[in-house]
Amino acid sequence: MKNTQKPYLRKIKGDASFRKFYRKKENKFTSIIVKAYREKEKNLLIYDSINKILNKNKVFAPRLYNEKYTNNFIEIEDFGDETFYKLLKKKTNKLLYFKRIIEILNKIQSIKDRKIKNFKNKNYTIPQYDRKILIEEANLFCNWYIKKKLKKNKISFIKRFKKIIKKLSLSLQLKNNVFVHRDFHVSNLMLIKKGIGVIDSQDALIGNKAYDLSSLVDDVRFQTSISLKKKIYNYYLNTNKKINRKKFKNDFEILSVLRNLKIIGIFTRLAIRDNKRDYLKLIPYAWKLIELRIYQNRIFDDLSILLKQFFRKK
Repeated sequence: MKNTQKPYLRKIKGDASFRKFYRKKENKFTSIIVKAYREKEKNLLIYDSINKILNKNKVFAPRLYNEKYTNNFIEIEDFGDETFYKLLKKKTNKLLYFKRIIEILNKIQSIKDRKIKNFKNKNYTIPQYDRKILIEEANLFCNWYIKKKLKKNKISFIKRFKKIIKKLSLSLQLKNNVFVHRDFHVSNLMLIKKGIGVIDSQDALIGNKAYDLSSLVDDVRFQTSISLKKKIYNYYLNTNKKINRKKFKNDFEILSVLRNLKIIGIFTRLAIRDNKRDYLKLIPYAWKLIELRIYQNRIFDDLSILLKQFFRKK
């Protein structure tokens, strides 16, 4: 008789979403169960749709094994636990690994597919990352962080801030025409036998070429030196010879600042709404990343004045 074990589930560390993750083990085979009781369409159906597009274009993403959408879960491929975040914490020659990541980013940005059949046999089309979404995201800074932190002149700050954010979004120069993962950083990249696996892709949109690089280089979760940031940035440019460097630099800096303002808002929301307070410790570094970019470019003069006026000490 075959020696078979009953499958068992072990809860594993989750992320900032409403999902819960479990590792399922049956004999020597493992898989991941993703449960989602809220935002189910995005976290299960769309997540698998984006993964299908990535895999179709030879970018490794977790494959679907089984779906029980009516029961709020899917079963997907197990990429293990070795994130590039963990890997880079141990390595001294970090640039070597970031170069490998840039190669994957270039592959992702070359994807032309915009539509795929989901596991409900319906077409899913990746939406555009339009200006409206970008502004709404940046305004999370006001909706959560400012409402909590500012006691006086809150309305004045919000009015000026929204005007500045709109102006910055209108200053973007590149087209919204590439696949954007939207959370492209070392914690969402896995070292697997086949190479690099990409996870957490459910928020992907079609947007600006500079966005994912800004989330990798100015990653709030993984601190890197200014020198390393420049080397990663320059390596990306050297692998993309046709880019208009002036336009790209403009958009990279704007998107980095808008993204980290959004992140401060999201991390505050996670603490207040979801009681996930661990993310608050990352906010000081998010501020440093914002400062790094706004003091190098005159396009941020109005934002710099506003933040100095209200947040001399952060």
